[in-house]
Amino acid sequence: MATNIPYIELANGVTIPQVGLGVFRMDDKEVANSVKWALESGYRHIDTASFYDNEEAVGKAIKDFGIDRKYLFITTKIWNNIRRYDETIEQFNRSLQKLNTDYLDLYLIHWPAAGFEENWRAMEDLYKQGKIKAIGVSNFKAHHIEQLMKSATIAPMVDQIETHPYLQENDLHKYLKEHHIVHESWSPLGGGVNKVIDDPVIKEIAQNHQKSPAQIILRWHIQRGEVIIPKSTHEKRIQENIQLFNYHFHLSSEEMNQIAQLDSNKRVGADPDDEKFLKDSTTYATQND
Repeated sequence: MATNIPYIELANGVTIPQVGLGVFRMDDKEVANSVKWALESGYRHIDTASFYDNEEAVGKAIKDFGIDRKYLFITTKIWNNIRRYDETIEQFNRSLQKLNTDYLDLYLIHWPAAGFEENWRAMEDLYKQGKIKAIGVSNFKAHHIEQLMKSATIAPMVDQIETHPYLQENDLHKYLKEHHIVHESWSPLGGGVNKVIDDPVIKEIAQNHQKSPAQIILRWHIQRGEVIIPKSTHEKRIQENIQLFNYHFHLSSEEMNQIAQLDSNKRVGADPDDEKFLKDSTTYATQND
């Protein structure tokens, strides 16, 4: 199925599909089904991580589908237990092997745990060798990026952060735009915790457009210029999550402003400034530990 998912250009000229499939907390069977349904529906962007412990399942699902690698955009991330230069190279090669590919489109540092500068040094070298098309970070606040840039020779091209109507990250959004770093949203629907899709404002806008609340939220992200990676294990929702680009589906400035008023600093995940979380996270390797 062909889709009209737009691409966003990164600082180095590489383009990334604005909508992708996230596979956090999916087991191997869920990955197999979700990746298949996503590719059938027209997705060309898959986002995983070593921490998710399902890179191998993603690689197998892609291989089983039979799509040419050159048409895909594959992202994975390095977890916080890996912080040395040589370890980063080794972990990168393990991820390549599991994903059954010889290069990555995007490689991210998963969290700003202490020592991330060595990850970046290795990632810069892998990038210069052509093994990664773009490099970036995840869950970095502006001050983390500033710290990274004290030793980096290449600026991050992407920052993947928790963003949704209840956590809009407007200051960081502005910072990223000013520094030509693409804002990518994880948990764009707010996860199952804060129920932003049940917000009366979202529901009313959805009714007015005859769209689902999830589609309204995702369209809000799109109009903010973000890349989004909604996760779903349901075929219908996977299809619905990319039906955002119909000619007549556009949120008005008033509707965008209504959603802007919902910002309430409600997180689904950890705060990137939570030092205890960051320290503890270096002691395990996957979400199953």
